[in-house]
Amino acid sequence: MAAPSARCLWRALSPRCGRILPGLEQRLAVPAVVSSVTSRPYAAAAAKTAKKDDKRSRQVKEKEKVKEKPRPRRRPLMSKPVDDVYLTWLYRRPSYGLEQAVAMLKRFQELDFTHPKQFVYINVFLDMALQKKKKVEPFSSGVTLPHRFTDEVNKVLVFTENEQEAEVAREHGAAIVGGVELIKWILEDEIQADFYVAVPAIIPKLIPLRNKLKKKYPSTRKNSLGSDIPKMVQFFRECHQYTVEDESVIKTRIARLDMPTEHIIANLKTIIHDICTFKPSNLDPIVQRLVIRSSTSEGLQLNLDGILPQVEKVEEKEEENAGDEDQQKPAQESVST
Repeated sequence: MAAPSARCLWRALSPRCGRILPGLEQRLAVPAVVSSVTSRPYAAAAAKTAKKDDKRSRQVKEKEKVKEKPRPRRRPLMSKPVDDVYLTWLYRRPSYGLEQAVAMLKRFQELDFTHPKQFVYINVFLDMALQKKKKVEPFSSGVTLPHRFTDEVNKVLVFTENEQEAEVAREHGAAIVGGVELIKWILEDEIQADFYVAVPAIIPKLIPLRNKLKKKYPSTRKNSLGSDIPKMVQFFRECHQYTVEDESVIKTRIARLDMPTEHIIANLKTIIHDICTFKPSNLDPIVQRLVIRSSTSEGLQLNLDGILPQVEKVEEKEEENAGDEDQQKPAQESVST
């Protein structure tokens, strides 16, 4: 009985027999071995995505914690200190009237025993914004002050090829006078001046100097291009120049501390009014903050009331005129009827 059963089993397992019992192929099949080399990229990608998910979940949790945490309330600044000694950051910076501030600077000089003829300075903080995300480009300008406080004279160069005009320029104090022959020396920095003035006839020949002189290049807008040589030379020899620094700040001296208070105020207002011309009056004032100080004193913030030029808005005038016209029309109609 054992021999036939063994023979049947041999026939089932033998490859010569073309048939294999059902289900035996699955039992005898060797399981496929997956290579670690081929599986490694998939495992790395899966680990990477898992790290990203963990990182995102942590970031979300941190944001939720920040939102839940109440923000500390900032204590409102107090207006006026009670004691002589106090923490400045707990109080609003006081602003002073112009006359009061100048009087304080003079008093500081007496108490500190500093030089009475020291310079008075102003720091002007500007709002350069215009409409549609535009802004006023940094500028420099010159203005004639009503009360001179220094004997310094600016060096003025006059471009002209007319001998009579050249003689007039020298008589009125021009430091350098010449024609196109000066271009080479200016480009090589052999000749330098504080201001450059030209007559209209020579301006086409000065184009090579445009990039060199930049803002000092003669132009009618800056009153440095014209035919009235005596007027131009006198203005630029005595004018006070100021420049916008750091895109929105003007720092300039305006007087000496020993000058009368009304002279200091007049010089300050002259400069401020000239600064205000660089921005349209229908927008916010270009001067946002104004600080005055002397060479040895602290800065005093000024109240802008009475310092900025009083400009009436054009829109308000138009509305008033329109209202007047509307009132006049019914009266005219009644008369005509």
